[in-house]
Amino acid sequence: MPKTLKQKIILGLSLVGPGLFLIGYNIGTGSITTMAKAGADYGMTLFWALILSCLFTYLLMVAYGKLTLVTGNTALKNIKQRFSWGKPLAIYIMAAVIIGELLAVMGVMGIVVELLQEGINLAFGISGFNPWIITGILVVALCVLLWHGHYQRFEKILTFFVIFMGLCFIVVFFMVSPDFMTILRGMVPSIPDEPGSFRLIAAMAGTTCSAAVFVVRSTVVAEKGWTINDLKTEKRDAMVSASMMLFLSATIMAVAAGTLHVMGLSLTNTVEMIHLFEPIGGKVAAFILILGISGAGLSTIFPIILIAPWLICDYSDRPRDIQSPLFRWLGFIGILFSFGFLVMTEKPPGLMVFSQAFQACILPAVAIPVFLLLKDQKLMKNHKIKTGFQIGLIAVVLFSIVTTYFALIDLF
Repeated sequence: MPKTLKQKIILGLSLVGPGLFLIGYNIGTGSITTMAKAGADYGMTLFWALILSCLFTYLLMVAYGKLTLVTGNTALKNIKQRFSWGKPLAIYIMAAVIIGELLAVMGVMGIVVELLQEGINLAFGISGFNPWIITGILVVALCVLLWHGHYQRFEKILTFFVIFMGLCFIVVFFMVSPDFMTILRGMVPSIPDEPGSFRLIAAMAGTTCSAAVFVVRSTVVAEKGWTINDLKTEKRDAMVSASMMLFLSATIMAVAAGTLHVMGLSLTNTVEMIHLFEPIGGKVAAFILILGISGAGLSTIFPIILIAPWLICDYSDRPRDIQSPLFRWLGFIGILFSFGFLVMTEKPPGLMVFSQAFQACILPAVAIPVFLLLKDQKLMKNHKIKTGFQIGLIAVVLFSIVTTYFALIDLF
């Protein structure tokens, strides 16, 4: 039994490994920009959309985790084996998730490099530092970690980034001293009668309730080695993950609502956020914000480079060995996409928005199958879901259809 505070903290973190992994994946530069824009444009009036998104995220994480623990199979394997149309659906999910993640790699790396350029300018007065050099250094670091990595090491790295990211945003929250009364008054739920408000709601939902999160959820639960005896632990892990997503996203929204919204300022991308916050909190606050958002971006890239080999192994029934040639080569190819933003005309924030909208189209294909599988008495046996949970999943399915509709409007 742990006796010291350090031992208790280490034990607690070890019990929520998959949750921290998904927080690292989910809270990235795209979600930070979206939450900050929502706070700057509308205060906290869209806080209800964030709560709803995190609630649905929790339900689907529990659903996919429970399905994996009961059947012993990951998401794609269950879909492929249990439905007559399972193979084409599994291929569609796998291909769509991988394409979306490759687009996200370019967008995330582009934003991180732009932030680091701004950080170098603040720290050393060097403007426009060569982006190829910064990207090259980050790519080499990622390749080294991939070559020598295993799941437990990636989990530890993500744990560090998630904690570091959270502390940075909390520090900035108190440094900029947002107007608390404005934040509280703005928590009255409403839908702004302005062009683009529905699209922003869909973006908030898409950045939180991402289809890739739930497909990967089953893989990281299996990678953790949990069994049917860990059902309670799996639920607790999902609760911690969804709660921390809500807390971090709400903190970002509140900072923008209590400062930029009060001043009548808006923003369109992550780098612009630094320029807007610098006059409010000073260079120190801007620098901490750069470190926090960069940490969020890098924590997103770590899971992304594992998604393609994980999904391919799941579909083809291969062992998930991170040090195998398949993992390393696919991981290297994924990392090389980091240079993509340097040769594309589309700006990194635009790539991120496109990848998020693209991922939103997969959510119904992820939500509907797990609902049907969990209702299967032969498959779930004594662990069939209760009526209340079924109603929750039906709400998630309807939510996914609406989100897809908004995403398709945005794409086409």
